[in-house]
Amino acid sequence: MIIKDAQFVISNTDYRKCPQDGKPEYAFIGRSNVGKSSLINMLTNRKGLAMTSSKPGKTQLINHFIINNEWYLVDLPGYGYAQRGREGRERIKTIIEDYILEREALTNLFLLLDCRHEPQKIDLEFIEWLGENAIPFSIIFTKIDKVSKAHLKENLTVYLDKLKETWDELPPVFQTSSEHRIGGEDVLDYIEQINENLKN
Repeated sequence: MIIKDAQFVISNTDYRKCPQDGKPEYAFIGRSNVGKSSLINMLTNRKGLAMTSSKPGKTQLINHFIINNEWYLVDLPGYGYAQRGREGRERIKTIIEDYILEREALTNLFLLLDCRHEPQKIDLEFIEWLGENAIPFSIIFTKIDKVSKAHLKENLTVYLDKLKETWDELPPVFQTSSEHRIGGEDVLDYIEQINENLKN
């Protein structure tokens, strides 16, 4: 898929105020500082479309971007940012859960995981929650340029083996590096494939 046009549409805290035109939505989520904004900018080939920040916890709203006037890319708040405080974390959790559970246009959720880290309890619990609620999702391992190929292979094997303990079938898995522009085409081709299936 070639992205010819990507426009910011609206930011919300309430899924009911999101666009109502029924176009498919592909949402991106991950823990704070996982490289979500950089990935979105790489996918859309727009340097400043999603605001990147060295400070975690920047995204606190549901952000909709219309892509090629066909589908929405949705930038969701990062979860588990400790310095938000309990009240802040609960508020973000409610925004995220309401969108994921109630948003009928949500077609696929891309969960971003930093390939450098071993499986984190918060991510594994979130994955279990997605499974329990039958949410269609895929996994994107980010920042693959930050480790050697051998280390990457080892880390991914550990992660996927951990998931296999509770999952009979694993969701689609992608590997990306925003800095080196790796893996974006695979993600976009997957979205295009789903869109084609929806049309048919």
